[in-house]
Amino acid sequence: MFQKVFSTLLIVLALSPAAFAAKATDGDIHKGDYKWFQFNIMQSIDNKIPFENQQDTYFEMEFGGRSGILDLYGYIDIFDVFNSPNSDRHGDTSLSATQDDNFFFKFAPRFSLDYMTGHDLNAGPVQEWYIATLFNVGDRALFEEYIGLGTDIQIPWLGKLGANLMARHVRENYGADDEGEWNGYILTTNWFKPFVEFENKSFITWQGYLDYKFGANKIADDVDRTSWSLEWFNGIYWHSKQYAVGYGLKYYQNMALFKSGGFAGETSGFGHYLAVTYKF
Repeated sequence: MFQKVFSTLLIVLALSPAAFAAKATDGDIHKGDYKWFQFNIMQSIDNKIPFENQQDTYFEMEFGGRSGILDLYGYIDIFDVFNSPNSDRHGDTSLSATQDDNFFFKFAPRFSLDYMTGHDLNAGPVQEWYIATLFNVGDRALFEEYIGLGTDIQIPWLGKLGANLMARHVRENYGADDEGEWNGYILTTNWFKPFVEFENKSFITWQGYLDYKFGANKIADDVDRTSWSLEWFNGIYWHSKQYAVGYGLKYYQNMALFKSGGFAGETSGFGHYLAVTYKF
């Protein structure tokens, strides 16, 4: 299984544009340590979360940073934060158990192979290698665990692109047949590119991510499920030292491995996000 993960990741890297790699180790693994933490108020419009959870105003606590071998990103979303009857997460629970969900938690630690081995493993555009992990947790019946390989790739103009290829283990999945099984893989990428800077040191970014799940064949024979899904988020954000405001356009295909138009509703198409951020 992991041989397949490693081989596919090498193909992805081979297709990446060449650039100069930075040194990952220089004798002090804490030299580049940093951390960040922020609160977001998010408004989702026509997103394609299964079971018609399309409109909601929610609170997001987002965080990340680097400490020695550990590279970290995560967030927790608290749904229907204003207890609004206009939210699809509010009130009626007749459609699905997911409408009772109060939060969603994503936690993505990566552990530097360069720092753990004491060797610079960079090559061409590849800056650093990681053991990559990911946890997706809902408060009722969702718990996915991922493990695989990750890297940072230096892309011309764009800068650092994070990329991870991981195998998927399903602890809970709303009663699906793959609970307790290894089932499929995920390829994730993320980026953050400032492209307009102002005299007051504020700036505008293009930021986003792409998550591609594939090979989930143990539920593909279910008429309402599929073996692959795609989420592709592209955001334009204005940032100052303390605040950020942004708009995101997200494309979904078979969100959460549910076939669009089945009992989970519309799970493919475009959704919109508005965000206001306070930074610590």
